[in-house]
Amino acid sequence: MTKDLPQGIRQEQFLQVIDRFEAAARFNRHLSPGPLGVEDVPLADALDRVLGVTVAAPVDVPGFDRASVDGFAVWAADTFDASEAAPAVLSLNDEILSPGVQPAIAVLSGSATPIATGGMVPRGADAVVMVEHTEVSNADGPVRILVSKTAVPGQFIAFAGTDVSKGETVLRRGQLLTSREIGVLAAIGLSRVAVYRKPQVAILSTGNEIIAPGSPSKAGTVFDSNGAILAAAVSEAGGQPVHLGIVPDEEKALEEALARALKHDMVLLSGGTSKGIGDLSYRCIARLENPGIVAHGVALKPGKPVCLAVTNGKPVVVLPGFPTSAIFNFHEFIAPVIRRFAGLAAGRSHMVDAHLPVRVSSELGRAEYVLVNLVQGRDGFSAYPTGKGSGAVTAFSSADGFITLDQQTEFVPAGSAVKVQLIGQKLEPADLVFVGSQCVGLDYLMNELQDRGLVVKTLFVGSMGGVAAARRRECDLAGVHLMDPVTGEYNKHLLVPGLRLFEGYKRMQGVVFRKGDRRFAGLSAIQAVEVAVTAAGCVMVNRNAGSGTRVLIDRLLQGKQPPGYAVQPKSHNAVAASIAQGRSDWGIAIDTVAQQYDLGFIPLQEEHYDIIVPEERLERAAVQQFLALLQSEKARSHLAALGFGVRTEQCET
Repeated sequence: MTKDLPQGIRQEQFLQVIDRFEAAARFNRHLSPGPLGVEDVPLADALDRVLGVTVAAPVDVPGFDRASVDGFAVWAADTFDASEAAPAVLSLNDEILSPGVQPAIAVLSGSATPIATGGMVPRGADAVVMVEHTEVSNADGPVRILVSKTAVPGQFIAFAGTDVSKGETVLRRGQLLTSREIGVLAAIGLSRVAVYRKPQVAILSTGNEIIAPGSPSKAGTVFDSNGAILAAAVSEAGGQPVHLGIVPDEEKALEEALARALKHDMVLLSGGTSKGIGDLSYRCIARLENPGIVAHGVALKPGKPVCLAVTNGKPVVVLPGFPTSAIFNFHEFIAPVIRRFAGLAAGRSHMVDAHLPVRVSSELGRAEYVLVNLVQGRDGFSAYPTGKGSGAVTAFSSADGFITLDQQTEFVPAGSAVKVQLIGQKLEPADLVFVGSQCVGLDYLMNELQDRGLVVKTLFVGSMGGVAAARRRECDLAGVHLMDPVTGEYNKHLLVPGLRLFEGYKRMQGVVFRKGDRRFAGLSAIQAVEVAVTAAGCVMVNRNAGSGTRVLIDRLLQGKQPPGYAVQPKSHNAVAASIAQGRSDWGIAIDTVAQQYDLGFIPLQEEHYDIIVPEERLERAAVQQFLALLQSEKARSHLAALGFGVRTEQCET
């Protein structure tokens, strides 16, 4: 029956979903095994480029015998047995050898010539004595120098060619040029150098919904983050990005853009690789030949719909539109090719051993990458999954690394040992680690500490996640706002021996709805919830299990699960956005966020957002700075201005 459906609604199947190793093998089989060519560049532009030829020195370095200290050029034999009690006495030649001056007078036995560091050693001299071991005497006639320490032949002389000899190989083809290598090239007199050409990588972003950063935003549009991410990633991998802009979902426009892109060494398209409505990129790529598409659909999560093609030795890749999927596929398949084309060595993986504090589920049949944040605990690192999906722009920037789950893994139990591949070269330790519930007020406090020079790491895993991390001693601070369902009291019931609770501030929770919705006009919060639960077509937006707000919601609903109950975002902002955009009609959030989204708000209950600190971390300087900031007049005033309730004095409870 699908043949009767309009094109764009019909769902075509992937050519063949294969594993990542087979996909990479097919892709690389048709590509150049090495660099694409050599170009000549000024030495000033050679930093981080790869040397394209082996370099032999055209000159000696140094090019002449030169002094390595300030002193006097002498015959060493004239100073044998010299001492402070019986110094050697030498006459002074009538010239001073500063750098750049060619000697005119030979040093004969019994004479010496003043010479500066870097000066050319004159004929006859075979040593330089330091000025500190001499005295000048003009008693009884001509000026003489008194040498109080024996010199040996060759002392303090850098002989011509001792650093580099003419004809000697100084740098080899394929070497990465850092400041050190550039110094060597300058020392042998080179002003230009032959380096491997950077591969030019054309980047096309596709989709009617994609707009350039800086453009006016409207409902349904998405800023082109992939174009910027991929351009930067290409540069990091050693390529030269060529951003060709945004192409709408029009087949002719895409074909023309692809023709322009194919003038470069490699083509990356972002979006349009799946088989759904508007996905045209794969159709255009399917027309390429020699050999054309080599893999469409790889058993990866995220990133299954990636499309790998080669045409006449030129890679063409259609990456998924979601940022995390795109960047994982970039590093899996594209970065190694760019590095090879640029003559760079294969990138090294930097691994860290850790354990999972929570269970991680996976999908059988696909290798899965799970982004994690690392925190140091008593028994090493814990790897906290970030919980951000493939559409999250910030997922990579906020993660320390990732773990890879193979195709046969269905889940990894909490406590399991894992290996984390770091994103970047090393793990930077944080001065202060926060785990717990996200809050605008907390964001302000952490920004203040960061402005003071502290390195702060925040992991927003909800109040229960923060409590668990504090009990495992994996954080310095845990932000919590959990009500005891029995007593209605906040946070004190969470304490166990070894944990301390510090009062933070109060937040007003309430029913949030779109202004003008008459169903909620003039009602109390309890009445509003009762109406919302029974009104036809009234859809709620819930909160995630483990959050303080969810405890409050479930207490209000008393077992009821109205429409929308299963929708459980992890932040107040996500609740407000869902209501503001009309996907739901009501929810529970704090008044500060309701104001940001211009929503109606009915106060329900004031909750306490407090801080739990493990006692063993209480005396850490960064923790003390945080607690001092929390009770400062500046912070209290700012929190009050944001709409939070603060006491005149901060206290420990």
